[in-house]
Amino acid sequence: MAEVILKNIKKVYPQAIKKGFFKKRNNAQKSNTASVDNINLEIKDKEFIVLVGPSGCGKSTTLRMIAGLETITEGDLYIDGKRVNDLTPKERDIAMVFQNYALYPHMTVYENMAFSMKLAKMPKNVIDEKVKEAAEILDITTYLNRKPKALSGGQRQRVAIGRAIVRNPKVFLMDEPLSNLDAKLRNQMRAEIIKLRQRVNTTFIYVTHDQIEAMTLGDRIVVMKDGEIQQIGTPQEVFDKPRNLFVAGFIGMPQMNIIPDVLLKKKEGGYEISIGGKTFSLSHEMSEQLKARNIDDCEVKLGIRPSHLFLNKNGLETKIDVVEMMGGEVHIHLKLNDIDIVAAIPLEGSNTYTSGQLVNLNMNLSMIHLFDIQTGKNILYCD
Repeated sequence: MAEVILKNIKKVYPQAIKKGFFKKRNNAQKSNTASVDNINLEIKDKEFIVLVGPSGCGKSTTLRMIAGLETITEGDLYIDGKRVNDLTPKERDIAMVFQNYALYPHMTVYENMAFSMKLAKMPKNVIDEKVKEAAEILDITTYLNRKPKALSGGQRQRVAIGRAIVRNPKVFLMDEPLSNLDAKLRNQMRAEIIKLRQRVNTTFIYVTHDQIEAMTLGDRIVVMKDGEIQQIGTPQEVFDKPRNLFVAGFIGMPQMNIIPDVLLKKKEGGYEISIGGKTFSLSHEMSEQLKARNIDDCEVKLGIRPSHLFLNKNGLETKIDVVEMMGGEVHIHLKLNDIDIVAAIPLEGSNTYTSGQLVNLNMNLSMIHLFDIQTGKNILYCD
């Protein structure tokens, strides 16, 4: 159990650039490619933090630097108050669960879970106690004598987690542990990890590209893109107050709608926006926010989540393109000035929607987001 602090962490990979097609390799120029660039992050003791972002954003590299599996090019890494840049993974007192389970195929479940403790020459009775305790927590007691090939994907992942639990580490690291499972099993394993966290009260650092995992598991989530942190906050904070266009589009399902070419204007007593020839007055609260930030007339991109759209007579004229039935609601894909918009509409009574139908689209103006067209920053929350 420990806090983890990353200060100005950077990972740079050298990359060769050939001068010419027939040049010798040792004459190639060298350039540097930053996979992780100036990461600053303080993870509290016993906190469950999730690094989330698209493939190639640097989240797994960051995790591997914490584990000691990647060297740190620049910056300082502290675990439990101790600088660990030059320590081996074994010396850092961490345990890592990998995406591909990394179980020994020739060993039983019991032997896999006991392996690290045997290497440490722990007493047999202590090993036996720890293995059986972890197996009970993870509900794999009946599988202890089986080999990995006789287990399902979910059972193998439980074994991999159990192997980490028995070490009683200061920090648990998990690198996309559920990505190889089917959708139903992922849902089950998310619930199991939540239960596990409640029973094994230690620091968790979890990496995923799945924003649903991030939102359901993390005390805080760290949204990453191109090796940089875009936003850190609780799941609700990141969902409600995305700091830029990337976060707004990445967090939330269906994705937030982004409408370009929206004119924001000051008016007497507040602000208004113009979309598709129609003008809408913003709420007093939002106008006060804009006023406090000294926002003048400008062109912005407007963000609105599908669940904050609705249909009524006073809205923007649009045409339905595609209808998706989702049980309790319907996702309606619309065309607004050649822009694709998705509205999540609750199903009520005998309401039906069809492709090609003309409807009027309106929005909850207290739930919109306004983004600077140059920087992509949310002008409601960012300076």
